[in-house]
Amino acid sequence: MLNTVLLEPYLQNGQWGGAMMSRKTPVSGRVKILDIQMDSMTKEEALNAIEARLWNREISYVVFVNVDVVIKADGDQKLKQILNRADLAFADGMPVIWTSRLFGMPLKERVAGSDLVPQLCARAAMAGWRIFFLGGASGVPEKAAENLRKKFPDIQICGTYSPPLGFENDKKELQYIEKTIKDKSPELLIVCLGCPKQEKFVYDYYRNCGAAVTICAGATVDFLAGNVRRCPKWLGSLGFEWFFRFLMEPRRLFKRYFIDDMRIFRLIWKYRPRQERRG
Repeated sequence: MLNTVLLEPYLQNGQWGGAMMSRKTPVSGRVKILDIQMDSMTKEEALNAIEARLWNREISYVVFVNVDVVIKADGDQKLKQILNRADLAFADGMPVIWTSRLFGMPLKERVAGSDLVPQLCARAAMAGWRIFFLGGASGVPEKAAENLRKKFPDIQICGTYSPPLGFENDKKELQYIEKTIKDKSPELLIVCLGCPKQEKFVYDYYRNCGAAVTICAGATVDFLAGNVRRCPKWLGSLGFEWFFRFLMEPRRLFKRYFIDDMRIFRLIWKYRPRQERRG
C-alpha cells in the first residue's frame, strides 16, 4: 500500500493531480533566450505538463538548459537543434533566468531536473507508471532505484542500465540499449548520460524505446543515489548552487565553471535583443 505520508509534500496545496484531473497538456509561453527556445513555467506547471503527457501517452522528450548546455549548443548545431525541437525545455540555472530578465523576456522560475525528477517519481508511484533509469556509473542507477523504493514503496522501477564508455559510437551497444528499454515497457525514461550525449541519444531513440516521456536529467541519478550532496535550497535560490557543487567536486568542476562557462558573457552580448533602426 502506498505510503501517503512520504508523498505528503507533493499532495499539499493541490500539487498532486492537477494534470490528472483534466489530462490536458498545459500550454506555456515559449520564449527564445540565448538562441534556445524555453518554456516559461513554474515548477508546478512543469510537473503538470509532464504528467499530462504521461496520461495521454504523448511521445515526448524533455530537456533542461543551464549555462553549460547553452555554451555547448552554441558550438554544436545538432545539439542546438535538438534543444529547440524538444517538447518541453526548462531553464535549469539562475544565470539563464537572470538573462531572460535582462532581455525583457522573464521566465517564470528556474525548473531544475534534479528537483523535478524526484517529485515526478512520487507522482509515478501513485499513478503506477513504470520508470527506467539509463546512465550513471556502474551501480549508481541501482542505488538510486533502491533509495526511491525505500521512499516510495509502490514505485515501479522496471529497469536500470549503465552504458559503457564509448557507447554512443557502438552501433551494437546502441541497439542493445534500445531493445533493453523497449522490452521493459516504461512509461517514463530518465536518461542521465550528461550533455550532449544524453540529448543526442534521446533525440535519435526516444520514439523507438516505447516510453511516453523521456527526460534528459544529467546528474540527477547521482543525487538520487546519494553520491552527490544536494545544495541547500536557500543557497540555490540565491543562484549559488554552482558554487556549492564546485566545493563538493573542485577538481572535476573547476575548468567547467571558471574557464568554459565564462563564455556565457560573450553569448549574452551575441544574443542580446536588438532594436530595429528607425529610418
